[in-house]
Amino acid sequence: MTRMRTTRRGVLVAAAGLATLPGAARAQAWPTRPVRFIIPFAAGGPVELPARFLAERLTQTLGQPVLVEARPGAGGALGIQAVLAANDGHTLLFTTSSVVILPALMRNPGFDPQQDLVPVSMVSDAPMALLARTDWPVRDLADLLAQARARPGHFSFGSSGAGSTTHLGGELLKVRAGIDLLHVPYRGAGQAVNALYAGDTDLLVTGLIETLRHVRDGRLRAIAVTSATRSPVLPDVPAIAELVPDYAMSIWYGIFAPRGTPAEVVERIARELAPQRSGNRLAEQMTASGAALLLDGPAPLAARVAREVPQWKALVAAARIPVE
Repeated sequence: MTRMRTTRRGVLVAAAGLATLPGAARAQAWPTRPVRFIIPFAAGGPVELPARFLAERLTQTLGQPVLVEARPGAGGALGIQAVLAANDGHTLLFTTSSVVILPALMRNPGFDPQQDLVPVSMVSDAPMALLARTDWPVRDLADLLAQARARPGHFSFGSSGAGSTTHLGGELLKVRAGIDLLHVPYRGAGQAVNALYAGDTDLLVTGLIETLRHVRDGRLRAIAVTSATRSPVLPDVPAIAELVPDYAMSIWYGIFAPRGTPAEVVERIARELAPQRSGNRLAEQMTASGAALLLDGPAPLAARVAREVPQWKALVAAARIPVE
């Protein structure tokens, strides 16, 4: 019994001592058990590749396994809520820019990205592309804008689903350019690409990573890219912003921790991630696909969240997209 009391007292003393350690020392003590990356989407999606690569690298540097777990549902809201519910200092959110879009589309998504999540680091940033079939008679972006203004609602664009980043990319074009395009949502990028091939839609807004091979093989034509400037992998394709002022949109991935995570833990994760931004196969794959591997710490991600949360709320209102 005495040994039991001593053991408990020792644990309490050790815990109290850890609480009074400087931040750097506490960060070195973390993690004390396996770390989880929660991806709020179905397994096998594009976000899983960088998540697993970085999990493998962090496993080597943190001294604890870093696991990747898919928690799909409600457009990503269920996975985000699972991270907030865990709130154990070892469960992180590895997600897409949908985290700042959901609050614009749902009256109560169950989280506030600016209040409930702590930015850890941007992971990557990639433009989308506006695609058409090679035999589509509209010549280029200028021709598309002219014809769309002359014939409102005549042209259609497909996306990977209502409320998706690709959907909002098309809606942002409509609002910024003052044109009317018919939106046709599909269940994923694969179905949307097939619909474009079949002639069911005139245009497709989708991630450049997923469709670059179609363009390079000459099976689809890139009308424009959605980044503020041209993409190095498609230098002859204009950015929409060249003809539509203030248009810029991309698909980004980021890592977040739940509110209350110690700053020194966030800083350590960011510090361990930073060396992976170059000199490895993930960086090479990202560059080849037109994306940028960033891993630049909390501040850029915090600025992105602060800018985009009100931006998407304003767009949803302007485009009259139904809010659930």
